[in-house]
Amino acid sequence: MTLNRDVSMLGRWLGQVLREQRGEAFFELVERTRALVREVRAGGDPTELDKLLRGLNQSEASDLARAFSLYFQLVNLAEEYERVRALRQRQDPRPQSLLRAVQELRDQGMSAGEVQELIARVGLELTFTAHPTEMRRRTVRQHLERIAQELPGLERAGAQERVLAHIEALWGTPELRRIRPTVQDEVKAGLTYIGPIAEALPALERDLSRALQEVYGVTGAAGLDTQVPLRFSSWMGGDRDGNPFVTPQATREALALHRERARDLLAGELRRAYASVSQEDLEGEGEQPGYRQALLALYQAVQRGEQVDVCGGLSCIYRELLAAGQRRTAEELLLPALTLARVFGQHLVSLDIREHSGQTGQAVAELLRAAGVAEDYAALPEADKLALLSAELRSRRPLWPAGEPLTDNLETAIGPIREVQAAAREVGAAAFGHYVVSMSESVSDVLEPLLLAREVGFRILPVPLFETLDDLRRAPDTVRELLTLPEYRTHLGEDAQEIMLGYSDSNKDAGFLAANWALHEAQRHISAVCREAGVRWRFFHGRGTSIGRGGGPAGRAILGQPAGTIDAGLRITEQGEALADKYSHPALAHRNLEQALYGTLLSAARPPAAPPQGWLEAMDRAAPAGAAAYRAFVHDPAFLPFFEAITPIHEISRLNIASRPVRRPGAPSLGNLRAIPWVMSWTQTRANLPGWYGLSEGLRAIGMPQAQVMYAEWPFFRSMLDNAQMSLAKSDSLIFRRYVSLLEGEGRPQGEALAAHLEDAFAETVTLVGQVVGKELLAQEPRLAESIRLRNPYVDPIHRIQVELLRRARTEPGGLDRYEHALMLTLQGVSAGVRNTG
Repeated sequence: MTLNRDVSMLGRWLGQVLREQRGEAFFELVERTRALVREVRAGGDPTELDKLLRGLNQSEASDLARAFSLYFQLVNLAEEYERVRALRQRQDPRPQSLLRAVQELRDQGMSAGEVQELIARVGLELTFTAHPTEMRRRTVRQHLERIAQELPGLERAGAQERVLAHIEALWGTPELRRIRPTVQDEVKAGLTYIGPIAEALPALERDLSRALQEVYGVTGAAGLDTQVPLRFSSWMGGDRDGNPFVTPQATREALALHRERARDLLAGELRRAYASVSQEDLEGEGEQPGYRQALLALYQAVQRGEQVDVCGGLSCIYRELLAAGQRRTAEELLLPALTLARVFGQHLVSLDIREHSGQTGQAVAELLRAAGVAEDYAALPEADKLALLSAELRSRRPLWPAGEPLTDNLETAIGPIREVQAAAREVGAAAFGHYVVSMSESVSDVLEPLLLAREVGFRILPVPLFETLDDLRRAPDTVRELLTLPEYRTHLGEDAQEIMLGYSDSNKDAGFLAANWALHEAQRHISAVCREAGVRWRFFHGRGTSIGRGGGPAGRAILGQPAGTIDAGLRITEQGEALADKYSHPALAHRNLEQALYGTLLSAARPPAAPPQGWLEAMDRAAPAGAAAYRAFVHDPAFLPFFEAITPIHEISRLNIASRPVRRPGAPSLGNLRAIPWVMSWTQTRANLPGWYGLSEGLRAIGMPQAQVMYAEWPFFRSMLDNAQMSLAKSDSLIFRRYVSLLEGEGRPQGEALAAHLEDAFAETVTLVGQVVGKELLAQEPRLAESIRLRNPYVDPIHRIQVELLRRARTEPGGLDRYEHALMLTLQGVSAGVRNTG
């Protein structure tokens, strides 16, 4: 089977279901719409298409959007399986594999010992976050999973009827959530991808062991002497920043789900090992072989929820099997249990807490006021705050009166810390990760959570999150001042200092080019500060799936990191539809994890080295030029009304896709709009502004000859422009103009002027990027280019239906309530068709 045949069969079967369930007339409407859209995209007159769409009633509009949306979900399944099929057919050494990583490290002159030390030193941690543009209900996902299971054999007897049954059920299943998902719903949804990852991990362990043996002749036990440096963590249930639903109770429930899933996962693998490792060890006596006695004891302890050294017990059995010449048994039958025990343990993933610096500051101010230390801590200058906090950190006394119940404000701030403390006692310290401080602007912002944690007697490691352009620029000085405080250095001890970098708010603040450069420079200079201070460090990259939020292939992004900035390892957020795209199948999980590890190992091996001075000066010219152009556009007095008129931002705010509000507290403004709905709004219109705007001004400031050299020789610059190519290729002026037609009233002339400027900027950016790259957009990624080309005729109808529904919803009395459901279906359909929406 090929991708085209899979898509053709699934499309045919969908058509059959539409005929059966909605009748021949509706099927003809779908086909007529598709044909007219293709004619218009080819340059035809849109009059007939516009007339057809204006004539749709509410039911027809909804069902038409559903039909095209369901088609895309089936196409996505087929493309996903094609990737799995290609991976299975590809022979080693495939690009960006662990074998290729070890070979390239050897070619750079590294010895076997140096490579092993690098692997032991550098860790990659992936963090699941609840920022979904994944709108599908769990029931819908389950039907799609069943169809996916049939894809390897669509021509087998019975496959067609089974697939038709699930398509039929999907058509009759409400696709949208009636109520907003709870935090617990988000935790459960995120944890579904642990299963495929767990299946992929033992193969990665074997890949690494065999790579070292093939390249260096190093013999060692997979997963024992050589371990893949991977960890997993989560924000779901701990991310409090602006989300009132992440209460201490929600945190407790998330940790309980972690323990339950870890127990089931580990117990299941121990049960399989018990069934398979049937050899008797040297001390086995009686009817029950010794290995099985040990495995049974571990299984029963895990089932009872006891803290037990599963890794230690399995490692002993593993070594005994090796000593007895039973390597295959050890690596194929026991390694899965050992790997899961080491990576997931009895905690599954480490839960972070994230809170806004303003909230932690308020809580600390209340503590200090209650203790009589400071009446108005928040009003103190930064120097006085640091002096006070340093003095408190030298003391061990709690600030809140013993036995007194906490106020609601303090319970909100301290309660989550108490919950992770309890989980750490029950299943080990790995149950808790770090305390991330959003919008960190000063050293006091980083120190304040330490006082909150002291109230429950728990040690936390604070992670400053630098998000805006100004915060990123000040970040090296902030970290330097933090690391000079003796009280903080004592608290940090031998641990690595983690620093989180925000892609979303920096992009929304200053645009694509300036944000990318600010992130690059922050990493270079913070690394130098930590190196001078003798402190190990780790950057935590808060990436989304869209280019405007740091998205793009993870391997490429990691390889584009500045040389010498990966020390103790790397953390990356995995969010939105990225989880389903990367980890829905063990083969996909294996490929994405090995690519990320490949990038991490090679980037970590690069010694510190500043880019050539001419390149630095070029970017120092380009970034301000890009930021000035971006800010001039989005701060134009006419921009906010323009944005609200041509994008479905208000409609997105009504969509039940996440527990988090679309805005931070305060009067509606561009400043408090969260980055996900900001990016998603532009994706719906196919303008994709966050992924490219301001780049043309930057490229002109650099100059074409120099930009071409930088693209050819500088991984950072190449990664940035390759990501911009993806964003530009998924933009579509033809569709964007349909959204511009929504402008009405007095603001229409100004709005049309802004739209015309945006189109001109887009055309200029495409031209300049093409000149730098020396090829058409995505010429180096033909599969992606072809996917976009094939999808456009099918996503176009959903865009056009959405525009028509937005017009009705905004002009008819009670229109939004009347057309809300149909609009939500179009939002989902566009997201399924375009992908990379959040």
